[in-house]
Amino acid sequence: MIVEDILDKESVNFLEKYLNNAAPTGYESQGQKLWMDYLRPYVDEFITDTYGTAVGVINPEAKFKVVIEGHADEISWYVNYITDDGLIYVIRNGGSDHQIAASKRVNIHTKKGIVKGVFGWPAIHTRKKEEEQSPKLENISIDVGCSSKEEVEKLGVHVGCVITYPDEFFILNEDKYVSRALDNRIGGFMVAQVAKLLKENKKELPFGLYITNSVQEEIGLRGAEMITQRIKPNVAIVTDVTHDTTTPMIEKKTNGLTKIGDGPVISYAPAVQNNLRELLIETAEKNNIPFQRMASSRFTGTDTDAFAYSNGGVASALISLPLRYMHTTVEMVHKKDVENVIRLIYESVLQIKDGETFSYFD
Repeated sequence: MIVEDILDKESVNFLEKYLNNAAPTGYESQGQKLWMDYLRPYVDEFITDTYGTAVGVINPEAKFKVVIEGHADEISWYVNYITDDGLIYVIRNGGSDHQIAASKRVNIHTKKGIVKGVFGWPAIHTRKKEEEQSPKLENISIDVGCSSKEEVEKLGVHVGCVITYPDEFFILNEDKYVSRALDNRIGGFMVAQVAKLLKENKKELPFGLYITNSVQEEIGLRGAEMITQRIKPNVAIVTDVTHDTTTPMIEKKTNGLTKIGDGPVISYAPAVQNNLRELLIETAEKNNIPFQRMASSRFTGTDTDAFAYSNGGVASALISLPLRYMHTTVEMVHKKDVENVIRLIYESVLQIKDGETFSYFD
């Protein structure tokens, strides 16, 4: 039997520590070390690659290989240009939202340590209503309290320094987790919890399980593209976040209907192998796990696409966690959805048979 409370105090404490640690795309290594330390008691060995993807392996000698995967990176900014007056202009590292930048505090990561700054914005008193501008890449800039480029550079700031937001994890109304970087370090957390449950419940698997935390998803699924060639899996179950479409200004006719609190979201898409998807649905129904459905047109936009189309084709499926306010510093998920995604991956892994091809022709 599965333990009654999947998210015990130790697990939530780790989640908070893991989320609060900055791990922008291309700079995930410190977060990966935290994740590996947490996962270490539940796996037999680790694989790491040149760019920082980390994989905990159960039964590494087994020929049949199943991946459960999330991604480790968060969106961020790069220093792109420093003016003579000491202001810093930026470019995106991933899908950073220019609309939320104004008046946000930032951490600029340098070899000398963190340099604090703010995205400044003109006071309302100084703006002409008829000429009102919205924040955009061309007009947002960071102020680090310096009056010259030389002063900025003395702090250790230079073109190419990565910039993150300092906002940290908190719990809202007892059961909503709020943080930057839930997209998608919560995925790495959830697959680690699956490994923890397997160990605690003394489950023996007939195949190798590869608990994978990929890097560089936010700039095009790059970490997954690399690690799938290394692992050469037979099956991949990917978890990422998806939009809660019940919040204001989201059109359900084009974005579908998914909501936090209503359970994991199972995707329909060309990259999703139909027989594997049906295994997930049957597992959810058998175990009374609530779930939602989502359709994607040409691609899922997640690491599922990278796994599915690798190595001549890998049976892949996507279980998403509904989330509000994606790519902001107040991303929000429901505790019971987190628990149910973990439950669904755990129970589904136990249903996979050694050597299962999921072929449409068998």
